[in-house]
Amino acid sequence: MATRRSFLSQVGVVSAAAVAFKDQAIEVVEAAGSAATGASPADMATNEDYWREIQGAFSLDRTMINLNNGGVCPSPRVVHDALKRYLDQSNQAPVYNMWQQLEPGIEGVRRELAAEFGCDPEEMAITRNASESLEICILGLDLKPGDEILTTNQDYPRMITAWRQRERRDGVVLRQFSFPVPAPSMDDLYERFVKGVTPKTKVILICHITNLTGQIFPVKRVCEFARSRGIDVIVDGAHAFGQWPIRHQDVDCDFYGVSLHKWMLAPIGTGFLYVRKNRIKSLWPLMAAEAKQDGDIRKYEEIGTHPAANHNAIAEAIVFHRGIGAERKSARLRYLRDRWMKRLAADPRFAIHTSFDPAMGCAIGNVGIRSVDTAKLQAHLWGKKRIFTVAIIHAEYQGLRITPNVYTTVDEIDAFAAEMEQVAAKGLPA
Repeated sequence: MATRRSFLSQVGVVSAAAVAFKDQAIEVVEAAGSAATGASPADMATNEDYWREIQGAFSLDRTMINLNNGGVCPSPRVVHDALKRYLDQSNQAPVYNMWQQLEPGIEGVRRELAAEFGCDPEEMAITRNASESLEICILGLDLKPGDEILTTNQDYPRMITAWRQRERRDGVVLRQFSFPVPAPSMDDLYERFVKGVTPKTKVILICHITNLTGQIFPVKRVCEFARSRGIDVIVDGAHAFGQWPIRHQDVDCDFYGVSLHKWMLAPIGTGFLYVRKNRIKSLWPLMAAEAKQDGDIRKYEEIGTHPAANHNAIAEAIVFHRGIGAERKSARLRYLRDRWMKRLAADPRFAIHTSFDPAMGCAIGNVGIRSVDTAKLQAHLWGKKRIFTVAIIHAEYQGLRITPNVYTTVDEIDAFAAEMEQVAAKGLPA
């Protein structure tokens, strides 16, 4: 493995300021990527010299170990600085600077996000998060009493709440099915959707990857099946986009909602909604739009006065993401997950709720200690060790959700695994 000195020499970083990523984060990340040309993503996943440079692009509290990047991720400095710069510019004269100078920048963001997802820019709406994107679909589809919606019992609670409100308001019927964790195969998951469909099924809601255990679903197969039956499919891509390479052709769906402040490292409060062009006219927006906007993807962005800074800074996040490379990024995330999962899976006292199959998972993992209360375990890790995790308490299983990101170090991963082994061996302290 190259030494740190030789690595920096390769990428042309010779000054302390550049190493610190103060003003040249994008340039250094791109240079690091160029230096890695020819190496496979799998090889680069374990190259700590390379990832140390990526880690240096963030301003973080390293007194804690943040393993809850599945909720919301910190942005690299170059993104956060852009956000602050745009906010400052807006505040100088918002009526002009925000509306006349900055707001038109959304079109550039739309173009680059569409290029990243592999769709027409006229199918890409910039939203505040996946919840907003998905509720546009959930509340915007025309349904009648008795129509059925099919999903799992592990989908995101806010989406289930939205469907429950439609049940109360419109008389539709939500049906949910269970699946084992980890699932035995993609075929098993696909068959559960097929078996759950009835003559009354009008909509399927499917997670691309679940937020609870990191289970990836066979989205494209389900979409193809549903389309043959005249069933709409809404894909929850909140945790998917930016975690591994995803193009629209990989899912071939009509509706796809994303939070960009997760794995794309964009500012908090940013997301997108993809709507296939021939479906835009029939999908109602959350907030009223004029009839002349019926076929315009921008009708889903009509939310009243809002900051332009948030969505404009997405552009910097896209450049940072491309500088690393989607394949290299996903390989690193799987490596970090497998590092702790393989270590703990060797001990029967641990219950691993996430598949090791790379086709069925990426960064997100879920683990429990069989003899230890999960909520108390989470409290211990945070209160005593400053390790932040999420306790998942589901009716069918319990465990900690562990979600590292590109700034996470192997030392942090190992510290988490070591403390889990300590608790498994000795129990929680009184």
